[in-house]
Amino acid sequence: MEWSFKEFEKLRLTELYDLLKLRASVFVVEQNCPYQDLDEKDHHATHLLGYEKNNLVAYSRIFPRGTIDKKYASIGRIVTQKKSRGKGLGHELVKKSIDFCREQNTHQAIKISAQVYLKGFYSRLGFVEKGNVYLEDGIPHCAMYLKPL
Repeated sequence: MEWSFKEFEKLRLTELYDLLKLRASVFVVEQNCPYQDLDEKDHHATHLLGYEKNNLVAYSRIFPRGTIDKKYASIGRIVTQKKSRGKGLGHELVKKSIDFCREQNTHQAIKISAQVYLKGFYSRLGFVEKGNVYLEDGIPHCAMYLKPL
């Protein structure tokens, strides 16, 4: 597995294509959820790409505090390729994303907008649900937070 963190401007065209393809294959096609993925936020994110044999199998985008949320760093578009699931890759992806946030500033909490059916997964990584369930692109989500170190 080869992991890399990239600012938007440093992404190669093939990497950008790969991440957009992976996000669309899971969030739009697999979850049958037509939504506007290109939301003008990618330019402000650090992108974590996980390649296996030149195939993008895991991805997240990470925002420092003050970019998307005034109070929190945030991690979003957390996704693994369908055929690569069940091997601990999602756990590794989120852990690397958390570690990156903490390397930037260990004293900041991290916020995610989690699909409700994944609450248990994120809870095992230390995230705590706060607030009410809400619909995001027609899918039930909840805000979850990870306390700073």
